[in-house]
Parts: sequence; C-alpha cells; structure tokens
Amino acid sequence: MGSLVTTSWLAGRLEDPGVVVLDATLPPVGVTPPVDTRARYDAAHIPGAVFFDIEELSDRPNPLPHMLPPAEVFARNVSALGIGDQMDIVIYEQEGVFSGPRAWWTLKTFGAQNVYLLDGGLRAWIEAGLPTHSGPVHRVPAVFRAKLDQNAVKQFSHLQQMIAAHGQILDARSAGRFAGALPEPRPGLSSGHMPGATSIPYTELVEDGRLKPVEELRRIFVKKGVDLEQPITTTCGSGVTAAVLALGLEAAGAKQVTLYDGSWAEYAAHPEAVIEKTA
Repeated sequence: MGSLVTTSWLAGRLEDPGVVVLDATLPPVGVTPPVDTRARYDAAHIPGAVFFDIEELSDRPNPLPHMLPPAEVFARNVSALGIGDQMDIVIYEQEGVFSGPRAWWTLKTFGAQNVYLLDGGLRAWIEAGLPTHSGPVHRVPAVFRAKLDQNAVKQFSHLQQMIAAHGQILDARSAGRFAGALPEPRPGLSSGHMPGATSIPYTELVEDGRLKPVEELRRIFVKKGVDLEQPITTTCGSGVTAAVLALGLEAAGAKQVTLYDGSWAEYAAHPEAVIEKTA
C-alpha cells in the first residue's frame, strides 16, 4: 500500500486500537489574521483524531522554524499524545495539501513504519457523509521509540557538497521567490535559489485538495528533468512544503529522497551561501 489512504479505508478502521488519526494542519502562510487551526480542530475533527501540532512538536529552542527536535524529546511528546511507533498512523489536513506531508515525513524519519495521509483530508471525509466530533481528544499514552534516520535529513554542509557535485535539489517555493522576483516572507532573507536547483512549486503537485495522480506526478518530474533513479534532496522555505515534494517523489517511484530540514530559512541566512537570481 502507498502512503495515501481513502476515506472508506479509514472509516472501516476508526475503532481499531492500533490506528491513530492526526490532524496536522498548520496555518497557511501569509494569511492575516492567522488561521486558528487548533480552534478549527476543536470545532470539527474526524472522531478520535488528535491534534498534531507541528510547531509545538518541533525543536522549540532552535531559532529556525519547524526543525526536527532531539529524538528523546519527540518520543516523549508524541508518546504522551497516544501515538505509538508500531501503530498505523493516519494524517489529514483540514483543507488542501500543505503541512500534512511534513508530519508524515517527520514520523517516518523518527522510525514509524506505517504512516499514511488521508487522500482529500477532512473535506473529503465530510463530503463522503462521514461524521465529525468536536472538543479535545485525550488518548491513553503509548510508546513511541524514536530513532532519527540520519540518512533522510540534509544539513547545510550536505547541500554545499550537492551543489558542488551538481546533485539534484528540488525547491518547492513559488517560482517568484525562486527567481528572486518576489520577497521571502521571513524578514531579512534574500529570495533567489541555490546554484543548480530546480524549481517545482509544491502547488504544481496538488489539484482540488489532493495529490495529483501518479502518472501526472511522473510527467511533472520528467518534464523538469528530474532523474527518479538518482538521489534527490527537496527544500523549500522552512522544511514544510519540501515534504510535499518528497511525498510526490515517493508516489512517482523515487527511492533516494532526502529533505533539507533548515531549507531556505537556514541557507539564505548562512554567510557561506551562494544565492542566484534569474529575475
């Protein structure tokens, strides 16, 4: 089975104690006032679903956004939410495809084996006529044995090596930010891109709130000159939508996909960074 599951698949397993459902919705970037996704979860969620707060479960002392925390910290926090590493973990978003893949990638990178995304998210669940509940959910604590897969995560030094070796770097930010024509949302950061990187805005992989079909994903990557048989690193603004590319690449059959956790927030602020602009 791939990483996407249907509403009917999940509906038939909601009572299974070995299944845990997570709402991993982050507020969309650039919307003022910010969307309160926790309040929206409290108002309506899939029965039994726990709110998976990507921000709270990240490395909070780190000045960079959404960075992976130490394994022992992640293990303690997700265990307390009732998430076990041996469970079937199903992630959804309230709308669209944006932050759910980051939760999917994080859980897999810390050792969970069976992590899935609900195709179409909460909207598809409601459109299927399935019920929602309101209010907080408190699960019995579980055991999550977290072990970071170092091979799944890239650091700044790795990106420097990849740039020098002309490795495949796919950037999920908008075409305008990649070209240097539009500003970065984070103050003080130059827009532009890493030398040799390929622009694939994550929105190109999404249609009507779902990941596009596999054959269409393959066509997109091939058209951009991506070799799915060779190593690929994904990046974005802060490590969130890079995971959308990672999910799409996995669906398309790529086997050697890594993610630059610091992404542009780290790279563009680094004194040794080389930034190119095409605008």
